[in-house]
Amino acid sequence: MTDVDFVNRTVLVTGGSRGIGRACCERLAKAGANVVINYHSHQEDALETNQRVEASGAKGMVIQADVTDQESVTAMISSAQDHFGTIDMLVNNAGIFEYLAPEKLMLDHWKRMIDVNLTGSYIVTWAVKDQMVQQEFGRIVNVSSIAALSPRPNGIAYAVSKAGLIAFTQSASVALISHNIRMNAVAPGLVDTEINADVDQTVLDRIIDQTPMDRMGHANEIADVVYFLLSERSRFMMGQTVVASGGRAMLP
Repeated sequence: MTDVDFVNRTVLVTGGSRGIGRACCERLAKAGANVVINYHSHQEDALETNQRVEASGAKGMVIQADVTDQESVTAMISSAQDHFGTIDMLVNNAGIFEYLAPEKLMLDHWKRMIDVNLTGSYIVTWAVKDQMVQQEFGRIVNVSSIAALSPRPNGIAYAVSKAGLIAFTQSASVALISHNIRMNAVAPGLVDTEINADVDQTVLDRIIDQTPMDRMGHANEIADVVYFLLSERSRFMMGQTVVASGGRAMLP
């Protein structure tokens, strides 16, 4: 069902080829948005996501770009604007995850996690910011994680990158709100996506045991939160992080 908040709007979803990103693309397409699907290395998956977007009656576009590379991002934004005219909404979803014991965490792991999960969100946001300022409208959602909310000794770099994303959401939202640009974040718990492929099943089982709902989340459940935060249903919210974790993490 289309939603007036999204009709004639264009949304860019980074890391939109699979998992939460794909679910966001599908959910926003069903609401009536034009969807720009960014991917880094999974072209076939991105094309499949685009097929799903267009099957819902929406317009889609697939663009390859590395969110850590400013020139690549600039080219992506330019192509999307040439195609759709404007980018009105942004979902900073591109991210990587490595489950590493402290003794295995090397500087290159640290840099890559920070670059993709945190700096990449800054680069893409700043690439669309000026156009949003000019049109006095913008809606941005950053995909963080509950790893940002409590100690993660076997995921130090990941936790730091996602905590930084929450801080970015808070500070940038205040800086941009005078231009009618609202920024919020979502912090998912364990979600059943490809990002967990390298995590041992015993670890996953332990996390599920720690979750009051006694299950992993589904990507479409996170996409529903993203949809809410982009819509005018959340019009009095800015700089907030909404936790969706099946009760595993709770904010006061």
